[in-house]
Amino acid sequence: MIKKLSTQKTYKHLSLDERETIALDLAAKKPMETIAKNLLRHPSTIYREIKRNSADKYDCQYRANRVQLKNNIRKKNAHKRVRLKNDFIITYVETQLKNDLSPEQIAGRLSIDFPGYKTNHESIYLYIYNEAPKFKEFLRKKHKKRQKRGSILKRRGIIIKNKVMISERPLEINDRTEIGHWEADAIVSRKSKAALSVICERKTRLVKINKLDSKTARNMSKNINYRLSRLPVKFRKSITYDNGTENAEHEKINRVLNIKSFFCNPYHSWEKGTVENTNGLIRYYLPKKTDFSKISEAVIKEIENRLNNRPRKCLNFKTPSEVFTKFALNH
Repeated sequence: MIKKLSTQKTYKHLSLDERETIALDLAAKKPMETIAKNLLRHPSTIYREIKRNSADKYDCQYRANRVQLKNNIRKKNAHKRVRLKNDFIITYVETQLKNDLSPEQIAGRLSIDFPGYKTNHESIYLYIYNEAPKFKEFLRKKHKKRQKRGSILKRRGIIIKNKVMISERPLEINDRTEIGHWEADAIVSRKSKAALSVICERKTRLVKINKLDSKTARNMSKNINYRLSRLPVKFRKSITYDNGTENAEHEKINRVLNIKSFFCNPYHSWEKGTVENTNGLIRYYLPKKTDFSKISEAVIKEIENRLNNRPRKCLNFKTPSEVFTKFALNH
């Protein structure tokens, strides 16, 4: 089947080479039609180019490099627009920033305080970062650079489904009265994509640490299934997670291990304090900025053994391994 050719007209801006040809032909006093024909352009294109940069208007000859520079400046400024429409809005925004209001609060209050005026928080942020950087100090987080639009949404692309919140966790888990309830977390590296998976038993503080190629939900679930599936069923009853996207496959873990999952409230990672405290102990051996990709499995295993054989005050100075082994033998 023969495709029908498109009849849509296209336009391409004059290049520096074309402008140099125009300058030479004008100096040679060639007609506009001849210049257009030589460049395979429509005569109106050449007329507009000369009119926009005419010698009469600027009291000087047509110079290709000067015209190209002006054109670049026009292109750069073509899509710029004033972020805050007038001086009244600018004054209002600056005053409210000094009164500790956030850009979102300011945008919401403007139309209430002064009907007929309006703006939005994104415009206020752009005004601060592009035109009035001195007002960055009045922002909550005082970021030096503006975060790219949409970047937060991209990070939140994975939604954790069917979460059971920690408020519904049974008392025997909260009170640490029985063994088999775990907390899981991931420690990331600034130097590479590699991460550590950390799972810690709440009552005995026994920890299991593994290296992940990257902090993904699939890697996290595979690791947890591997480490806990080797334990008797009575020693794997529940896992408590935070809301990181690496925990999105919790239902898969539940099916494989026949276990229950619970989630901390958003931004309440301290609600799984056992594993958070253990992460701090791991950081003693692997400080921040450590490249986990360069840490061998043998080193990670050694750290795990050291922590599991470390006397803990909360265990009456017994070690996690001693307490866990005692439960394993007596139950």
